[in-house]
Amino acid sequence: VQLVESGGALVQPGGSLRLSCEGSGFTFSTYVMSWNRQAPGKQRELVAVIFSPGGTTNYADSVKGRFTISRDDAKNTVYLQMNSLKPEDTAVYYCAARPIWNSNPRYWGEGTQVTVSS
Repeated sequence: VQLVESGGALVQPGGSLRLSCEGSGFTFSTYVMSWNRQAPGKQRELVAVIFSPGGTTNYADSVKGRFTISRDDAKNTVYLQMNSLKPEDTAVYYCAARPIWNSNPRYWGEGTQVTVSS
């Protein structure tokens, strides 16, 4: 099983980034996918989650209206579109996968660094 994130970068405040996470080795379309982040000295936090089927989404209050999670089950990929980025969005971003009946992720990626700074 693998989850491989990509798209992290250094970006200026107000800028945009799109993260991608490709999964393999499990039935991607049946799993709930999420993006999580961990800033230096802080605990990992849930940023956004997307269910399947149906595509229902939920977001942390801190990113509502700025971030959008989506998935393409044909490509086994989940995305996080991040707009209006702020310095406080700086963190390592991880994608995670869990079966619908589990409350905790079963699989984690290794993370991609997002740095928002001028």
